[in-house]
Amino acid sequence: MACIARRRGLWTLAACALLAGASGLGLAAPGKAGMRLERPLTIVVTFPPGGGTDLLARRLGEQLQQRLGQPVVVENRPGASGNIGAHAVAQAVPDGATLLMVNSSFAINPGVYERLDFDPRKDFTAVFNAGYIASVLVVPADSPLRSLEDALAQGARREQPLLFASCGNGTPQHLAGEMLARQAQRFVQHVPYKGCGPAAMAVAAGQVPAGMVTASSASALIASGRMRALAVTAPRRLAQLPDVPTVAERGMPGFAVEQWHGLLAPARTPRAVVDALHGALAEALRDPALRTTLAEQGYSEARQTPQQFQALIAADIERYAAVTRSLGLRAD
Repeated sequence: MACIARRRGLWTLAACALLAGASGLGLAAPGKAGMRLERPLTIVVTFPPGGGTDLLARRLGEQLQQRLGQPVVVENRPGASGNIGAHAVAQAVPDGATLLMVNSSFAINPGVYERLDFDPRKDFTAVFNAGYIASVLVVPADSPLRSLEDALAQGARREQPLLFASCGNGTPQHLAGEMLARQAQRFVQHVPYKGCGPAAMAVAAGQVPAGMVTASSASALIASGRMRALAVTAPRRLAQLPDVPTVAERGMPGFAVEQWHGLLAPARTPRAVVDALHGALAEALRDPALRTTLAEQGYSEARQTPQQFQALIAADIERYAAVTRSLGLRAD
């Protein structure tokens, strides 16, 4: 594996045994441009086109194409909370030509679905954590709720829980709202929507008194004065919402729920290939223009090795399973 080196942003082959096994991995012999796959690199996105995860995958795909000299195709395979796309990638040839773009829902699903056609712990190897995005507790602009404390006070009694919208059942935003209520010993009633965009619009329109949505879906509505942010779930304040306190600041130390977005490869993908992909993506995120774009959308950097990202996923699977069990969230 040590024979693969990264040079001038491309994969190159430095003479070794990997070439002998290249046909088994779907790799072609290297030419002047470096080692190439026999087919375009495909990023499978487990959500429909146009959402935050899809747009991030497309930006990263463009960067990979530039740096690897390799065609990159983004393929949307939504359904079953991402399990359809994940199953397809779990069965793909482990040669680095097929990657899976997921977010924290990938770690939530094992605790929600009775049966998966893949093992999220064993069938994938982590490649790159592109960054975190926080959720934000929002209310309509004309709401009498002016702070997190005001919102939680609405849920002080079981018979009058605080209604809150989220991006859907079992999403990171749903669990963030439930975890917040549990830590504050308050009562909430979840109102699921089909995506963070619809949930944010429902709050702005006053159809629901509060919502837990991603910062990226809420920022424009907050900036336009259509709704107000009460708190963010990140461990620190967000650059685009500097005046909005964290949940931890408002009396709940240690509270932090951030949604990660990252790329996985099928298990048994050669470590050298994983490292090459990771290196190219890390280089991409040093580009000032891309960094600015992601920061404006609410992303914060992860700066994790593939091994650290793998450990994070495993820890989140256990963490969220405990929450979903306590809430009785199950799907067929």
